[in-house]
Amino acid sequence: MKILVCISHVPDTTSKINFSNGDSEFDTNGVQYVINPNDEFGLTRAIWFQEQQGATVTVVNVGGPDTEPTLRKALAIGANEAIRVNANPTDGFFVAKQLAEVIKNGGYDLVIAGKESLDYNGGMVPGMIAGILGSNFLNSCTAITVDGSNVKAVREIDGGKETVSTTLPLIIGGQKGLVEEKDLRIPNMRGIMTARTKALTILEPVDAPVNTKAVKFEKPAPKSAVKLVSPDNLDELINLLHNEAKVI
Repeated sequence: MKILVCISHVPDTTSKINFSNGDSEFDTNGVQYVINPNDEFGLTRAIWFQEQQGATVTVVNVGGPDTEPTLRKALAIGANEAIRVNANPTDGFFVAKQLAEVIKNGGYDLVIAGKESLDYNGGMVPGMIAGILGSNFLNSCTAITVDGSNVKAVREIDGGKETVSTTLPLIIGGQKGLVEEKDLRIPNMRGIMTARTKALTILEPVDAPVNTKAVKFEKPAPKSAVKLVSPDNLDELINLLHNEAKVI
């Protein structure tokens, strides 16, 4: 089984976020980047298939040279090879077109993408890839098993979970649940050294329209000051909740 894991290069959630050029661009100065958490769950599940069923695992990213350390980390975790499409991922459809081309030319059986990246939270790319290729698609996937070409998976739906059966080739939008957080892999020294010798192929992008553009970013309004009320002064608490907060 050939597995392709789509990797987004996203800011660490602890990074301080700022914008530049009139709040029209994300300021990357001092920002640490990591594997998108939803993608990391998918990568770990792919490595499980590699170890248990002999699958080969390729990771792919659409981005510039600055994303290569993230791909090297994925190789250190256990992926067999990596692909970088040399383009700025400015638009969901543009990224989906690039990834669809890689999938079409690579003949992959299972494509695992995160259901969304934790920077823009668009949630568009996995479904767009499936639409472009006409492939089977499952979103919000929390569990998957493969037996030959038959697949059983669990996905989150409103109010619960749904178990479905389908067949390969398949594209999934994965999330937490594909593996437990305690099972996420940390690269060891051997993996880091081995990653240096694994293939990282750079592809030029195919022509594709960029349909959207970020016009302006805006930070959430800062939280207002907190008022502390003595636990003995319930009348003041009720007054504040009623007249100031207006929640009762």
